[in-house]
Amino acid sequence: MAPTAQARLDRVLNQLKLYEHPLLNFSGRAKGEGVEVIIQFKDENIPVHTYYFDLHPRDLDDPQFEWSFQRQLYDALHDYFVEMFIRTPQDRRLRQQQDRQEEDGQKKSS
Repeated sequence: MAPTAQARLDRVLNQLKLYEHPLLNFSGRAKGEGVEVIIQFKDENIPVHTYYFDLHPRDLDDPQFEWSFQRQLYDALHDYFVEMFIRTPQDRRLRQQQDRQEEDGQKKSS
């Protein structure tokens, strides 16, 4: 790994040490010249996906990195939790269609 890439990874890992969450673990790894941040649910018995987001060299080298990193982390957390929904109001049409199919199936078996 190039020295610059290692320094960028170290910068992210040092920032991640400042964040502690009761449900999530944070880690990072080098990805090209940038860094991939990894967010994992602590309880492996709950079937949720792992979330990844990339930090690009221009972001990692920014003098305001700590602030922009926090914004990106919080944006990623928002996206991650929204992706965990197993049902939303937008699923209404699909649920109605499934309900009708179930009703039709019950009528045919009667």
